[in-house]
Amino acid sequence: QVLLKSDAPTGDVLLDETLRHIKATESAETVQTWIELLTGETWNPFKLQYQLRNVRERLAKALVEKGILTTEKQNFLLFDMTTHPVSNASEKQRLVKKLQESVLERWVNDPQRMERRTLALLLLAHASDVLENVFASLADDKYDVAMNRTKDLLDMDPEVEAAKARGTEMIWAVLAAFNK
Repeated sequence: QVLLKSDAPTGDVLLDETLRHIKATESAETVQTWIELLTGETWNPFKLQYQLRNVRERLAKALVEKGILTTEKQNFLLFDMTTHPVSNASEKQRLVKKLQESVLERWVNDPQRMERRTLALLLLAHASDVLENVFASLADDKYDVAMNRTKDLLDMDPEVEAAKARGTEMIWAVLAAFNK
């Protein structure tokens, strides 16, 4: 279950709104429930007040403001649809390179010693089904090494790993929720 340790503002609008929702709940909710609420995927009418509104659009807008994405209208037969293609390919390439290096050159074979943001990014790339794309540009032998190391990481027991080190509990809880 998610327990609020601090409601101090983070400076990020979505994170601060999330903190307000977590603080306002009457009872502690599970990570799975919060994922459903914060992504707008819940159908529980008693929890609708805790949903974040327009999350994808707000995230895309923030990335547009940072110059990473752009906004375009595309025509799909009878209607126009707003899309957000990558406008800053160098930023995307930097992230891809960071993930590749983390499992090839800087592999520590211990998630407790990995940089938390990199660990979170690897696990979320897997959950989003884009991890193979991250390693696609590698030579076959390096691709196999990267995928095997990542598979070993993903096969770890999230409860055991969360109990080992402070600061990664939520990362492992999110992986467990996605693996259900």
